[in-house]
Amino acid sequence: MGQADDQASGSAPLLSLRSLSIEFQTESGPLRAVQDLSLEVSPGKTLAIVGESGSGKSVTSLAILRLTDHTGGKIAGGRMLFRRENGSTVDLSTLDEASIQQIRGNEIAMIFQEPMTSLNPVFTIGDQIAEAIILHRGISRKEARAEALALLEKVRLPDADQMLDRYPHQLSGGMRQRAMIAMALSCRPKLLIADEPTTALDVTIQAQILNTIRELQAEFGTAVIFITHDMGVVAEMADDVVVMWRGRKVEQGPVSEIFATPKHPYTKALLSAVPRLGSLTGQPLPKRTPLIVMDGEAQRTIGSEQILDTADYKAPILSVRDLTTRFTIKKNLLGQATHNVHAVEKVSFDLYPGETLALVGESGSGKSTIGRTIQQLVQSTSGSISFEGRDLASMSKGELRSLRQQIQYIFQDPFASLDPRRTVGFSIAEPIHTHKLLEGKAVEKRVHELLEQVGLKPEHARRYPHEFSGGQRQRICIARALSCDPKLIIADESVSALDVSIQAQIIDLLMELQQRRKLAYLFITHDMAVVEKISHRVAVLYMGQIVEIGPRPAVLETPRHSYTQKLLSAVPVPEPGRHVDRRLITGEIPSPVRKAGDEPTLNQMIEIAGGHWVAAESRTP
Repeated sequence: MGQADDQASGSAPLLSLRSLSIEFQTESGPLRAVQDLSLEVSPGKTLAIVGESGSGKSVTSLAILRLTDHTGGKIAGGRMLFRRENGSTVDLSTLDEASIQQIRGNEIAMIFQEPMTSLNPVFTIGDQIAEAIILHRGISRKEARAEALALLEKVRLPDADQMLDRYPHQLSGGMRQRAMIAMALSCRPKLLIADEPTTALDVTIQAQILNTIRELQAEFGTAVIFITHDMGVVAEMADDVVVMWRGRKVEQGPVSEIFATPKHPYTKALLSAVPRLGSLTGQPLPKRTPLIVMDGEAQRTIGSEQILDTADYKAPILSVRDLTTRFTIKKNLLGQATHNVHAVEKVSFDLYPGETLALVGESGSGKSTIGRTIQQLVQSTSGSISFEGRDLASMSKGELRSLRQQIQYIFQDPFASLDPRRTVGFSIAEPIHTHKLLEGKAVEKRVHELLEQVGLKPEHARRYPHEFSGGQRQRICIARALSCDPKLIIADESVSALDVSIQAQIIDLLMELQQRRKLAYLFITHDMAVVEKISHRVAVLYMGQIVEIGPRPAVLETPRHSYTQKLLSAVPVPEPGRHVDRRLITGEIPSPVRKAGDEPTLNQMIEIAGGHWVAAESRTP
């Protein structure tokens, strides 16, 4: 943003970073995480900072609040000029701790990526939000509690009045993030720093949160620094974009220019990796496309264009019939259930060899519970699951153990699913030893082959999980899933937390493995653009039931159920200036908790075309 823009808008910058450098002390000497960064953000404007993990985005945001002081970092050079509410301009880099505390949380608020580490586990959500309001705005506890309730309703939390008295561990990840956002908005800050605030959220919730931030800007003239790897969110929210790579700013400009005419090779590679909903319109099958990756300072294209005609529809590899999974959350004094979570209700579908079936829906729709029930990690309440024609209920313990060899699970968080005390080679080899598939040197050879298959090197087997990036750890989890030659892989949000360029490479890897091994995938996700790229068929879940299922082109191009239409209308599209119709993104999220004996109404499915089934609705979509 230049001076001419500021004069035209009549507003001086609220925050100016001038040649900011941040470094951390490491065993091998000082490490420059950010080098000579300059940027500005004005009142009522949104500046997006984009780049992959390790580019310096989050370190910059933490430095503005001087939180790097507490994590071993120091400001090695430059200035951070901030215009306060009283009109005075201060250099944030030179303020003492007492002065920065007056600004932190009040005039500058931050929404962190991981809400569980930012919320206090021993206080209720209501108390934590009210505390921030009382501290900075000096109103009574009763008024602060009423304000906290209004904020929780604004960020669309179900049962907001009950949420006030719940603790962070009683909320899902998406709910915790919304509570964190409500807390950040509570003091009506002049500058809101949002560090990947919608990464873990469903598209409909994300759309609501983005709307909330926009409303706040319009109402209070709040400036926003948006740190994200979702280019659809950037296109929708940002006025200006700063692209960071390896700690430096490599490109800056208005959002329309960055998308239309990117100049730096890294920006071009970043934009080419973005999955775009609608790019496969008219294409009946998933399609692999060439990827642009960075090789040093230059671009390199890898892969080729291939149609994935891999599905064999003769006989299903997996059949799920009337699957119901419920969890008791409240009991009376006699130990009888009084309230149940109806996670999955009478779900039926088939999955075929070489096919990818995507399960989509919001948090709490039952997607992950279905995957975990198939893998026998969760006990079903009723219904049947058959694998290769055999009912799991009739299998012995030994047969179920060998079934786990055939069905593998890739979890959302690769760091949590790898043992930090073991080398990655050990983790990959563990299923081979467990199922007694190979012995001796053959195991080591197999581990090396698997690492190469997922784009890593054999010598990586001797390293530990913390020595790898998030994308590399996810590749290691895929290698481990492949180690016992499975026929079905359940991928549960396996790419949702990855940078867009890494995500594109992991999706391409999964498609390549499907082509080579005729793998079946149950792909659980809330990212509709990824669904379009990878899936043969799509099942849409709402409140534990399927509301629409069919071939991917039918469900995504001609959605018939109102909920599917709502999901698709909420997807951010990476096209700046595009009008987005938000009328569908309204209404409360119903709770899946019901009193014992209060049975949900079951969907009546109607086939409207070959294999395209839609739940009957009481109202017209």
